[in-house]
Amino acid sequence: MNNHFTLTIHDDNGVKQFNLHKFVKKVILYTILFFLLVAFIATGTILYLNDAVDDIEAKRLATQSAYEELLRKNESIHQEMEETKNALEEKKSELTQVSDSLSEIEVLIGLTPAVNESSLQERVNSTKVSSEQMATLLQMIPSGSPIEYKGVTSSYGYRIHPTLNRKEYHRGIDLRAEMNTPVFATADGIIEYSGYHEKSGFGKLVIVRHNYGFTSYYGHLNRLVIKSGQFVKKGDLIAYSGNSGLSSGPHLHYELRFIGRVLNPLYFVKWSVNNYHEIFEKEKSIPWQSLLTATAHIKVPNPTQVPLSSPPELLSRAK
Repeated sequence: MNNHFTLTIHDDNGVKQFNLHKFVKKVILYTILFFLLVAFIATGTILYLNDAVDDIEAKRLATQSAYEELLRKNESIHQEMEETKNALEEKKSELTQVSDSLSEIEVLIGLTPAVNESSLQERVNSTKVSSEQMATLLQMIPSGSPIEYKGVTSSYGYRIHPTLNRKEYHRGIDLRAEMNTPVFATADGIIEYSGYHEKSGFGKLVIVRHNYGFTSYYGHLNRLVIKSGQFVKKGDLIAYSGNSGLSSGPHLHYELRFIGRVLNPLYFVKWSVNNYHEIFEKEKSIPWQSLLTATAHIKVPNPTQVPLSSPPELLSRAK
C-alpha cells in the first residue's frame, strides 16, 4: 500500500515536488478544520456576547431611567408632603387660635368652658347663640352714651359740689354738652318720670325704668320730648340737654342704678360689643351669671347695635 503522496508547487523558479506521508496530510487537514471550527465558534460567541451586552445595556439604561423617574416622583411626593404638613400645621394653628378665642368668649360671656369631647362646631353654635344673647343684653341694659360723647366734666364718686361748694357723693357722671344737645335712651324701657324735679336739684329730669332692675337718670335737661308711662327703645330721643336745677353750666347728669344701688355710669357708657367682657370685671355688684342665665333664651328682634349719639370712635375716647 502506498502511504505517501506528492505535493507539487509551481513558482517562478520552476516546479518543486515534495513527497509527504498521508498521515501528515490528515494532520494538516484536521488542523485546518479545527481552526475553522474554533473560528466559527468564536465568531458565534462574539456575536452572542455582543447581543447580550447590548441587551444588558438597554436594560441598564431602562433601569437607570426608571430609577431617575422614581427619584423625581419621590422628590415631588416629599415636597407635596412638606406642603401638606405645613398646611396642616397652619390649619392646626388656626383651629387652636379659634378654639382659644372660643374658650375666651365662652368664659367672658358666662358659658361653662367646653369639655374636650365637645366639637368645635358645637362650640361655634353655642357662641353664636350667646352672641344673640349679647345683643339682647346691650339692648335691654343701659349701654353706650346718651349723648354725643365729648368727655366727662365731673366723675362718679366724692367731689366738691359746684354750686353748694361742699363735699358730696356724686351718684352719676356729668357729660359735657352744649344747650339743647339731643339725649337718647340707652336701653329699652318705660318712662317712669318726666318733669321738673326740684327736690333732687336735677331740674328737668327723665327717669327710665329698664328690664332686670336697671334704672337710668337724665338730669339738668332743657326740654322734654317724652311723657311718663311711654315705652321707649334704645336710641329713642327723650329730651334735650340744658342747665336746669342746681347746675353751674350746660351739661347732662347721667346716673344708673341697679335695684336702688348706684353704679358707675362710665363703665356702661363705654360698654359695647367690642369690650363686652370688661363690664363683668369692673361692675361686680351685679349678679351677672344669674342675669345671663335668665336671658339665655331671649332674643330681641332688630336690636339697636349702637346708640345714634355714641359711635364707637367717640366711645373709644372715654378712658
